[in-house]
Amino acid sequence: MARGFRQKIRQKNTDSSGFGSNASGRFINKDGLPNVRRKGINVFNRLSWYHTMLNLSTFRFLSYLVIGYILINIIFALIYYSIGVQHLTGIDKSNPINEFIDVFFFSSQTFTTVGYGRIAPIGFMASLVATFEAFLGLLAFAIATGLFYGRFSRPRAYLRFSDIAVISPFQDSTALMFRLAPYKNNALTDADVIVSAAIEVIEDGIPKSNFYRLETRLNKISTLALNWTVVHLIDENSPFYGFSEDDFKSIDIEIIVQVRAFDEVFSNTVVQRSSYATGEIIYGAKFVPMYYPNKDNQSTILDLDKINKYQKVDLSVLAEDRG
Repeated sequence: MARGFRQKIRQKNTDSSGFGSNASGRFINKDGLPNVRRKGINVFNRLSWYHTMLNLSTFRFLSYLVIGYILINIIFALIYYSIGVQHLTGIDKSNPINEFIDVFFFSSQTFTTVGYGRIAPIGFMASLVATFEAFLGLLAFAIATGLFYGRFSRPRAYLRFSDIAVISPFQDSTALMFRLAPYKNNALTDADVIVSAAIEVIEDGIPKSNFYRLETRLNKISTLALNWTVVHLIDENSPFYGFSEDDFKSIDIEIIVQVRAFDEVFSNTVVQRSSYATGEIIYGAKFVPMYYPNKDNQSTILDLDKINKYQKVDLSVLAEDRG
């Protein structure tokens, strides 16, 4: 933790953030999930495996399915092999490697209920294991199908936030800015943003986190088609009023963002969160434009590669002009 802030902040502290003043570390991770670790309950009750699988990236989700499929078949292949390959017809018994390969592929055919027929179980134990594996395979594919459907049908905002926020000149003053943009072809309307700040302060020699609602110049837009630069003016009503560049670099600050919009395709409200902590706030910078007309001026190009692009500006001149 960096040093706390001792200066009296004019804005009233609010306790509507959902986090207590004694919470530590980052409150919201960059992926929008709360940075909270739960104890006092076992892992099976603490984790929702359905939510976990839905929130995985596509690569990790598919990797887990493939790895799980291979491991299950290896386990059943070992069970069949321990029972004895003589209880399976059609096995290539020329060497142990070929035996295990045939047993593995027999397991995969049983698990998927394909059953080509070249290899078949003989005897009670082999047939019992094959029966249980086929039943388990039906359940596993039903669960996998449900997860696939849940991942494709779940409404999501599909917003990309800038990795950094900036302190920029704005209307003869300065403002905290960050921006976001939709990166898929979904149609979002009636988008609104809620921004709050967690600032570590020193009260009676004890560090604690105070939360402040940050008013934005525009907190709602009718259509979110291009990028949206959210602006919080740093004036007398801002908790950042009087902050210097050193304050933004040394005081523990976290900007918590929540965007809510209506998805017309799903006819549902979608929500996405992000945050900006100390070190992710660039003092004396402004974003460069990230959309422009195409060559024939018939459409607009939204360049998502520029969402983090900025250029440095000198805010000391602005401070002198205000003085």
